[in-house]
Amino acid sequence: MTEKKSAKNTATQNATNITLKNTGCNPDAELNRESWRVFKIMSEFVEGFEQLSYIKPAVSIFGSSREKPGSQDYKNAMDVARLLSDAGFSIISGGGPGIMEAANRGGFEGKSVSVGLNIELPKEQTPNSYQDLSINFSHFFTRKVMFVKYAAAYVVCPGGFGTLDEMAEMFTLVQTGKTPKIPIILMNKTFWQPLITWFDDTLCKRNMITKEDFNLFKVVDEPQQALDEIMKFYENRNVNPTNEDLEKLLHL
Repeated sequence: MTEKKSAKNTATQNATNITLKNTGCNPDAELNRESWRVFKIMSEFVEGFEQLSYIKPAVSIFGSSREKPGSQDYKNAMDVARLLSDAGFSIISGGGPGIMEAANRGGFEGKSVSVGLNIELPKEQTPNSYQDLSINFSHFFTRKVMFVKYAAAYVVCPGGFGTLDEMAEMFTLVQTGKTPKIPIILMNKTFWQPLITWFDDTLCKRNMITKEDFNLFKVVDEPQQALDEIMKFYENRNVNPTNEDLEKLLHL
């Protein structure tokens, strides 16, 4: 056993040496660079916490950056954001074009604060002009924490990989109890139904999720329905997080 372990260690070291030789990588320099990167990440968390701690309650709205003004999904996102804003909810979006712009626009025209959590990307992400509060992020994971930590509900409009990623994250956090149970509203039944059918026919049948997991979300078509679902959820509970909820959110 000792000889085998020694041989394995030697092989691992040889592989490492070959890799470093081929890439010209200096491991000490790389470690130093990554260590300093931690401070950039910390600064994003600190700025987000400081700026967003005053905007509760809020609703995070997700959707495609490629949706054009004038489309029905753009209009629905704008309308639901306006309804929520007038009802006292700050609106949080990704700060870019498409559905994000529609959400910020509705929030901006309403009574509450419109927040954009902008991300630096090689393409697509250009900050929209409907933000009362704009925060810039270099890292998706710090930005995601801000979407979650200050939200009393989520509204998910049609979108691509980014939207699906965010939606799956919300499902997982609520399902596993890492965050409090809050409303997750999917807008546009026609768009989401094929995915929900796949959940049922594939994931559920293979016991990867349960029937109870379908209670994590509601699917609606109309902006007023989205508002009604959120207001009904909070009819007999405080929209602000409890001490227990705040404790959970410390451990995202």
